[in-house]
Amino acid sequence: MRISGGAARGITLVTPKGDATRPATDGVRQGVFSSIASRVPGAWFVDLFAGSGAYGLEAVSRGAAGGFFVEKAAKAAACVQKNIAAVCKSAGHDARTLSVAQADVLNWKLPAGAAVPDLIFVDPPYEIIGDVAESVFAKLSEMLAAKDDPVIVFEMPGEITLEPAGWTCVRRLGKGARQPTVCFYRKAERAVAEATT
Repeated sequence: MRISGGAARGITLVTPKGDATRPATDGVRQGVFSSIASRVPGAWFVDLFAGSGAYGLEAVSRGAAGGFFVEKAAKAAACVQKNIAAVCKSAGHDARTLSVAQADVLNWKLPAGAAVPDLIFVDPPYEIIGDVAESVFAKLSEMLAAKDDPVIVFEMPGEITLEPAGWTCVRRLGKGARQPTVCFYRKAERAVAEATT
């Protein structure tokens, strides 16, 4: 698995051994970042259920200002640290703008004084999406209350549809049961306002 674009394009990312982590494929990430290309430069992000950190590090390679990786598994969190070092070296990015929290996503809080993120990447294990999605969106609604137009990028299999309160899926990439798809969510009132202008 490699960074697919930007200053660190081609850098190989290390992933934890075993099948506990399901990294976002290069093709899926390319589609995601083609869709949000104009929003990435200078953006702050949070990468939830980070795994190898592929989504957040792709953002760094493409000009994001910095962000947070949240990953519960120790082996995966260690891989994120290694990947940060490799990507930052290649991209000439200051690694101090990035931090890794080994924590449960539902218990993690944005550090006091931190920039409210512009982009949120959510890529949970598919089997837990039904159990955690509502709580994740509730947490994000609170975290992003002060941000005018954040985007939540949520990877899920094609058979799942999420309609969280206060959020609207404005685009979906991919289709097919048990195939990876990505939904882009914006605040419902923002999506409605733009649709009527």
